Amino acid sequence: MSKRDYYEVLGVEKGAGEAELKKAYRKQAMKYHPDRNKGDAEAEKKFKEAAEAYEVLRDPQKRARYDQYGHAGVNGQGGFGGAGGGVEFDMEDIFSRFGDIFGGGFFGDDIFGGGRGRSRGGRRQPGTPGSDMKIRMPLTLEEIAFGTEKTLKVKKQIICNECSGTGAETDSDFETCSTCNGMGAVRQVTRTMLGQMVSEQPCPTCNGDGRIIKNKCKSCSGEGRIKGEETIKVNIPSGVSNGNYITLRGQGNAGRRGGQSGDLIVLIEEKEHEHFVREGNNIYYNLGLSIPDAVLGTEVQVPTLKGKAKLKIDAGTQPGKLLRMRGKGIIGLNNSGEGDQYVRVNVYVPKELSEKERKAIESLKGAENFDASNQTKEEKSFFSKMKDVFG
Repeated sequence: MSKRDYYEVLGVEKGAGEAELKKAYRKQAMKYHPDRNKGDAEAEKKFKEAAEAYEVLRDPQKRARYDQYGHAGVNGQGGFGGAGGGVEFDMEDIFSRFGDIFGGGFFGDDIFGGGRGRSRGGRRQPGTPGSDMKIRMPLTLEEIAFGTEKTLKVKKQIICNECSGTGAETDSDFETCSTCNGMGAVRQVTRTMLGQMVSEQPCPTCNGDGRIIKNKCKSCSGEGRIKGEETIKVNIPSGVSNGNYITLRGQGNAGRRGGQSGDLIVLIEEKEHEHFVREGNNIYYNLGLSIPDAVLGTEVQVPTLKGKAKLKIDAGTQPGKLLRMRGKGIIGLNNSGEGDQYVRVNVYVPKELSEKERKAIESLKGAENFDASNQTKEEKSFFSKMKDVFG
């Protein structure tokens, strides 16, 4: 079954701005929230569908790919381009990522009691989330053309092995915080002209954890994390571009005392190539030909992204002509087609000649087929074409 258009899901126009998208998503999320539609599988489906649409449209790069390629442009990359190609969330993932949409305390509680930092039962989730990390990934044009797998060694905060991230010596070294009774937050009631207003803040005694550690882990001093290094493999899909990014969920800095790990954002950088210039999924190569080869025709070996290949040069090939080599370019994102390689012919005119070479050239002066006035209208229009290309 095909997916609905994301703009249709949120009920917005294509030009909708960030504020309009957020408002539209919140409206859909409130309408189909599982706490308001208990046991309704269709409502849950629409709730997830709205989250998926918002995740794509709020991100400029993913939105651009979606506008150009539709669902094929954002599916199946497991976090490509910033994220979540495919964008399949479970409920806790939605509450975690979009908790700010659902609430946040008009009267102390999250709107649905399931907001960010809380479990569905109302208690705050343990620990503090880890921070995101960003690294740069330089790639060759060959790696971009066909996709590749990279292995990274990343220095970051990792989970403490001694306490498994809890921060305590043993599981019995925890006790419920008496200040917040394990809720992780305290409330303050203020009387106003509109009535009582309730604000909620992280508990100052347990820092929002809901529990106190009696005996802290000696390896991490109760943090549940230490400085370390991890080896991470990254699958790079074909067709990525300079400035794209891949988000690896949960591969960033470890959270404090069991908190959720941050994300690792891999920013793509495209290295300059020795031979080729890229334009979308097509590549361009400048071929230098001698005057005799351009006049008489020949067969040459030209570099491609997969190695050298033969290319036939017809007799009378003109300077600036583009020769097309089908399927020799870059495989598009999500296997959306393969580009071509274009070979631009440059005829080399030597600046210095031997006496023998000079006499050979002079013998051609005045020859009928070397008379420039025989130039065809098509050939004379070369400069006007170039003006169109570069203008």
